[in-house]
Amino acid sequence: METVYDWVTLAIFAGLVVLFLQRSMADDHQDSMIAYLAGAAMCALANYLGNGGHDLLASLLIVANLVFILLVLKPIELPRRS
Repeated sequence: METVYDWVTLAIFAGLVVLFLQRSMADDHQDSMIAYLAGAAMCALANYLGNGGHDLLASLLIVANLVFILLVLKPIELPRRS
């Protein structure tokens, strides 16, 4: 745990784990395991790129991962446009 990318991607991954565990206990929510795998893989790739010195790519991938989690896994209810 030496770089910012280590900490940021670990925090996102921990959030994915908590979301998965919470949803696995709920009766009304059915998520695909592939979506969680994609989020975890994006964390790993962003960490790898960030530790390799590709700061811009890693930062973009972290932002893309957060957008992916918000739009696909929907941990919070986003307001709808009317």
